[in-house]
Amino acid sequence: MAPAIQTFSPETDDEGFLLQPGTWTKNVAELLAQGEVPGKLTEEHWRVIDYLRQYYLQFDTVPPIKMLCRDTGLKFTYIAKLFPSGLTKGACKIAGIPRSTIKPSFHYL
Repeated sequence: MAPAIQTFSPETDDEGFLLQPGTWTKNVAELLAQGEVPGKLTEEHWRVIDYLRQYYLQFDTVPPIKMLCRDTGLKFTYIAKLFPSGLTKGACKIAGIPRSTIKPSFHYL
């Protein structure tokens, strides 16, 4: 009998946000991205995810949308296409940012 293959499944809330943001890794991000973005995460996805993650780790919140666009060099409409489920339910969730730290003004869907 072959040994069972264990797959890591991070603990999430009922919306799919990490319960323990400290468990976030790029592999966890890939798992969280399933069903949130079409296909695999691209370099542009990672540009947004990494920016959000670093900003959150430094300031314990999310950046203003204009700052996100300016600093990543991506237009808002393009970011919206990258994350069709929204900045909160898409990009922030994948970046491992807790739902409780995301301000309502950050939503676009």
